[in-house]
Amino acid sequence: MKFSVSKLVFAVALLGILYFFISSPKNKEGSSANDFTAHLIDGSSFSLSDLQGSYVLLDFWGSWCPPCRREMPAIVNLQNTYHGKAFQDADNFHVVSVALEKNDRHWKKAADMMNITWKYQIVRTAKLVLTDALALKYQVKDLPSKFLIDPNGQIVGANMKIEEIEAFLNEKLK
Repeated sequence: MKFSVSKLVFAVALLGILYFFISSPKNKEGSSANDFTAHLIDGSSFSLSDLQGSYVLLDFWGSWCPPCRREMPAIVNLQNTYHGKAFQDADNFHVVSVALEKNDRHWKKAADMMNITWKYQIVRTAKLVLTDALALKYQVKDLPSKFLIDPNGQIVGANMKIEEIEAFLNEKLK
């Protein structure tokens, strides 16, 4: 029986991939949202902690992703409906969108077409989009992925349906 280094590398890689897909996400309801710093599309530096005191919907999506594109009008509606509103325990609501792209050419066209106009837009490019450091930090395994974060930086829900997010925010309105 010959030992093959390539077989060993393949087995280790396979185990790593399996672990990635079956591991329990650390970013789930009740846990603290991982802070991060990134550049917005206008070039300014942004940290998630800058929005402490507000409700935040952290939305990972891609212009190439049909489910993301179908859901984006509802995300735009959430931003338009709840941004600037007074909440019982928060001063505002913001959408922070993280576009995971192979290149940023398609993102701009999709963002313009879908009327994504909010300030907190991040575009991350990688050949394998789910290997982006920010996606890995939030253990994003599929797109779209959403995290609703409360004013104290705690994750209220991960991958909630839009209707669930609306119901939650409506309960919190003043």
